[in-house]
Amino acid sequence: MNKASKILKKPITSTVIAVLFGFIVAAFVLLIAGCNPIEAFGILFRSVFSKPKYVANVIIKATPIILTGVSIAFAFKVGLFNIGAEGQFVMGTVVATIVGICLDLPPVLQFPVVLLSGMVAGALFGGFVGFLKAKFGIHEVITSIMLNWIAFYFCNFIAATKTFHQPNTNGTYPINASGLDFIFNWKKSEAGREVVINNEFLREAVGKTDMNIGFIFAIAAAIIIAILLKKTTKGYELRAVGFNQYAAEFAGINVRKNIIHAMVIAGAIAGLAGALQITGVAQKISTLGAFENYGFNGMSVALIANSSPIGSIFAGLLFAALIYGGGSIQSEIGAPSEVINIMIGTIVFFVALSKVIPVLADKLEKKEVKKDA
Repeated sequence: MNKASKILKKPITSTVIAVLFGFIVAAFVLLIAGCNPIEAFGILFRSVFSKPKYVANVIIKATPIILTGVSIAFAFKVGLFNIGAEGQFVMGTVVATIVGICLDLPPVLQFPVVLLSGMVAGALFGGFVGFLKAKFGIHEVITSIMLNWIAFYFCNFIAATKTFHQPNTNGTYPINASGLDFIFNWKKSEAGREVVINNEFLREAVGKTDMNIGFIFAIAAAIIIAILLKKTTKGYELRAVGFNQYAAEFAGINVRKNIIHAMVIAGAIAGLAGALQITGVAQKISTLGAFENYGFNGMSVALIANSSPIGSIFAGLLFAALIYGGGSIQSEIGAPSEVINIMIGTIVFFVALSKVIPVLADKLEKKEVKKDA
């Protein structure tokens, strides 16, 4: 096998090619719209990397979609399609808000309790989908879509309930300060305020943004799921069930139990994303007019990452950078806002065609063998 074939057969190659084609297609769209692609991409990169504040905002925006991406990527790896990550995310926000308002424990307890409550809510929502599939054979896509809408309207119901609704707003009361992110509470303290004001980098990255520790949780979740899948007996069982249920059952693996476990884990990760959004950014839930798309964007992240939990970190950052930087292209040179969506769609499209790349590599290899012969 020559060097070119080896490179083409690596999974990362397909993703890099897909991203490159995304930029090429976006360049053509910009030209058609009468904009200079080089100038537009320059603005895009400056909007992401030129200031600590911009980098921090990309990380903040990436955190929930990395987690929902990991949730969906994990489900893909075990043969399930967790299209319900959006509903699990919403339920995570709702239950985290309820617990954050009703309890006021010391911060060292309140923060983890709020996060755990969001995870449990997502896990139960995901587990119910797994139960219906395992027990009655109902496809997870159907039940997930239905549960997404249940979560949507349940969120609106709680936001309007007299107990939680904050008068003269479209949402609930904020959660108690003891449940907020450690970075948020630190920068509001006297000592933290002094440090932030006197440090230019922290003033930009922390003082002027909603920077929180959620990104650390997202990285940890991706690493834990990767280890679970590749290094543990449970991971082997889950992958075996996803690959071939009948063979797994013949080998003595409990298929039904593992389907439920898989959806519980996927739901817990999406629920954690929702809880972190409450503790670090939103601090409350509001009446939803439409889905916030954190779960649906997670699908694009999982596809770009080729269902790799670790790859979801980088795919989520890329996705967030394109969305965040894309707004500057429109505001500065008047480029259509749809350009970024076209770019993301093109990247996902070419990632979906990633199996073509190894085929091309095999053809190149055969040509080389014939040539040598």
